[in-house]
Amino acid sequence: MSATYLGIDIGTSGVKALLIDETGKIIGDATAPAVEPVRPHPGWSEQNPADWWTATLAAIDTLSKSHATQLAAVRGIGLSGHMHGATLLGKDNDVLRPCILWNDGRSAAECREMEAALPSLRQLAGNIAMPGFTAPKIAWVRKHEPEIFAKIAKVLLPKAYIRLLLSGEAVEDMSDAAGTLWLDVGKRDWSDELLAVTGLNRSHMPRLVEGTAVSGHLKPEFVARWGMSGTVVIAGGAGDNAAAACGIGAIRPGEGFVSLGTSGVLFVSNDKFRPNTNGAVHAFCHAVPDTWHQMGVILSATDSLNWLSKITGQDAATLSNAAEAQFTGPGEEIFLPYLSGERTPHNNAGARGSFIGLSHSTDQAKMAQAVLEGVTFAFRDSQRVLHDAGTRIDRLLAVGGGSKSKLWLKLIATNLDMEIALPEDGDFGGALGAARLGLCAATGADPKSVMAMPAIKTVIAPDKALSAAYSDQYARYRALYPAIEEAIRD
Repeated sequence: MSATYLGIDIGTSGVKALLIDETGKIIGDATAPAVEPVRPHPGWSEQNPADWWTATLAAIDTLSKSHATQLAAVRGIGLSGHMHGATLLGKDNDVLRPCILWNDGRSAAECREMEAALPSLRQLAGNIAMPGFTAPKIAWVRKHEPEIFAKIAKVLLPKAYIRLLLSGEAVEDMSDAAGTLWLDVGKRDWSDELLAVTGLNRSHMPRLVEGTAVSGHLKPEFVARWGMSGTVVIAGGAGDNAAAACGIGAIRPGEGFVSLGTSGVLFVSNDKFRPNTNGAVHAFCHAVPDTWHQMGVILSATDSLNWLSKITGQDAATLSNAAEAQFTGPGEEIFLPYLSGERTPHNNAGARGSFIGLSHSTDQAKMAQAVLEGVTFAFRDSQRVLHDAGTRIDRLLAVGGGSKSKLWLKLIATNLDMEIALPEDGDFGGALGAARLGLCAATGADPKSVMAMPAIKTVIAPDKALSAAYSDQYARYRALYPAIEEAIRD
């Protein structure tokens, strides 16, 4: 049989393993759930790294049963994973404490202290110190759990921890490393100055490689377990959003996507490093060499609709359909989608959501429309600060569960004043991007020839008749956050 390639996407809710052939066609996939994260205190979010490993083995074992011959032909593996998580290891690679996850907001004070201690932090890292990033989490551990901090031998991101167990190598790719706040993103190298602010040095960091490069090889015990033969390389891989970009083919300058998942992302690839820390833009290395990307990140996208679903007792699809059925244009109600804080553009972990403009005529459908519009306006905020950084966005594809809503896509296209392309049904997520990176690492193939864009099902155009009305509504939306900021100040 011809060679195949395996992508592994480590998420907080589970792990997905996906196989592709030499042409990039998906052969099969399997998923395994992970134990959900826990919140020991308000604003905290933690998970046991052993849960990712258990789910990884389970997903690949399932794939081995359903696609034994194809899995046995694997020559390259790529990894994708949720970013920013602080996995602390001792001298024998023992896990010192639960991983502090990307959506943990406990380290806001440490962020301020880091920026005060190193005035050049933003210039070096290309990003604001945010509680979501890895470095402030370590600063928190240093202050509040000194006995744990003293034992740290290595700090790994989630997918790097899985790589360590699969290969024995402590390695990280550039895109994931850029989200730690320890990387000089322009130079694509660890920064001694950034590390020193948190009391660490290069010995605590994994080795860096590009996402398309070989990072190590699968241990013989796993080669045997899954019926493989010969040498199986493991690619550097990518953080989840960069991996999704590889899966959807957004690796050339100006190409991007809007992701309507639990969180929301407006992602665009760049030919240069273009930070805009004033707008809380994420400026990271891409998973392919000599390429960067920017993101506007919204912490509660479909999570906002799911929240409304829980308090109304109506499922999210029913709410979205009800909003679409009565839609005529902007409503009176406005929703600020800051249920778990916000990154772009406010960088406020303490921000909270608000409904404004409620009246006796407000019903569930109107509240649902306000939620869809509020998240859309958050994307418009991200587009605005990306443009402020000099970024050109030529093409956007829509991905994620929220892209099933026709109204939501119409609102986004109208407010961004851009056509939004919706791919044919298929899997274009992190696991596919990881598999494509595994193929590149194993064969030396040019990423541009491997990471093609998918066939497009439909293109949603802006509704020009609503443009002026939504510009007015967006202006009202923008005025609300500073008006109530003092009440929600972190």
